[in-house]
Amino acid sequence: MKSVKKLLIANRGEIACRIIRSCQEMGIPTVAVHSEADKEALHVRIADEAYEIGPAPVKESYLNINAILNVMKTSGANAVHPGYGLLSENAGFARAVQDAGHIWIGPAPETIDTMGDKERARELAISLEVPVLPGSGRFRPGDDGDLSEIAETIGYPLLVKAAAGGGGIGMRAVNAPEKLASQIETTQNLAERTFGDSSIFLERYVANARHVEMQVFGFGNGEGIHLFDRDCTIQRRFQKIIEEAPAPALPDGVRERMQEAALVLVRHQKYLGAGTVEFIYDCDREEFYFLEMNTRIQVEHAVTEMVTGTNLVRCQIEAATGQYTSARQEDITLSGHAIECRIYAERPEKKFMPSPGTLEVLKFPPNSKDLRIDTGVTQGDKITPYYDPMIAKVIASGKDRAAAIERMREALQETRIEGLGNNREFLLEVLSDPDFENVRITTNYIEKLSK
Repeated sequence: MKSVKKLLIANRGEIACRIIRSCQEMGIPTVAVHSEADKEALHVRIADEAYEIGPAPVKESYLNINAILNVMKTSGANAVHPGYGLLSENAGFARAVQDAGHIWIGPAPETIDTMGDKERARELAISLEVPVLPGSGRFRPGDDGDLSEIAETIGYPLLVKAAAGGGGIGMRAVNAPEKLASQIETTQNLAERTFGDSSIFLERYVANARHVEMQVFGFGNGEGIHLFDRDCTIQRRFQKIIEEAPAPALPDGVRERMQEAALVLVRHQKYLGAGTVEFIYDCDREEFYFLEMNTRIQVEHAVTEMVTGTNLVRCQIEAATGQYTSARQEDITLSGHAIECRIYAERPEKKFMPSPGTLEVLKFPPNSKDLRIDTGVTQGDKITPYYDPMIAKVIASGKDRAAAIERMREALQETRIEGLGNNREFLLEVLSDPDFENVRITTNYIEKLSK
């Protein structure tokens, strides 16, 4: 059984800081990597060691596999945690880490190949009789086939989706046939730049939908558990800004069937570690459909930790070293309700455009039993235009949903941010909206609220 002697975090920002602090609790030395733009970033300052790996653009730094592997040699790190985004679902990186004799904190590369590819995961779900939405096969630029005919069969509105996409990146809604070709080209170009894979597929778009996901954890032997569900319906540009656990106002029968569907995939893949199976819930039909599986930790994992008392990052590290090999489903208990708000440097009044700048003032209320602040920046730091503009995640809990909402309102009201545009006031507006309070929400909620 291998042990983690020193762990390299192949990421940046909030999640890198989160992993470093879990390692500190476990007594594991950490190694940070950073771009030129991030040389004074918080994750660099709190790690035991830090190494520069390239210029600001992610392709030249955080996606530079060879540079990261060279740091492994130089630093003596024997394990890698990829966090979320960037290389977290890159099977080639996982293989390279393992081929070099290091510990990969995540599922097997073969699982990432299958589940990290959205179109292949969809085909697997169909074979396992997990419900999926009508859609197409994979298409690359130049492939034969008439996507316009396939689109007519699926029906409008529909989504053009990057097969290698994730995190809401690489999705375009199409409402009419005349817009299909341009949205396919736009999605393919974005997918090539972001994921190095321009392949796309089409999928039916459910207008009156909620986004519900299941946190799962596999033990690598065909067994696994779920840690209940989360609702991630409040989104802009297909990216989440408010998440909560458990998903409110979800029929018990639907919740139970969703749990079992998620575990079917975990068992089939002999999944190892933390993962998330995402579903679209059709509010009109009261039916759910498999969307994708994220083979990594999620941004919103903190709400699950708050209601289950589980440190998922610690469990990931222990599972990768064979120390966390089983847990009984009945041992995972749910307590209360938790909500997470993502604070971004952006301008909601200008279609949520990023607002880079210096955090001249950044003050949060202190962490407590019912409040947690996860951030990768401090007062005086800069939010650059190179990366995701998230400032922090604020996670609040309570005995029930109403109490969690009230605690979140208090926390956001106590939060001070000056020097750049941000969405704090917008989040407070959502939390006080009767439709949100009464769970009259769908994935187009923000679009309607912003009109």
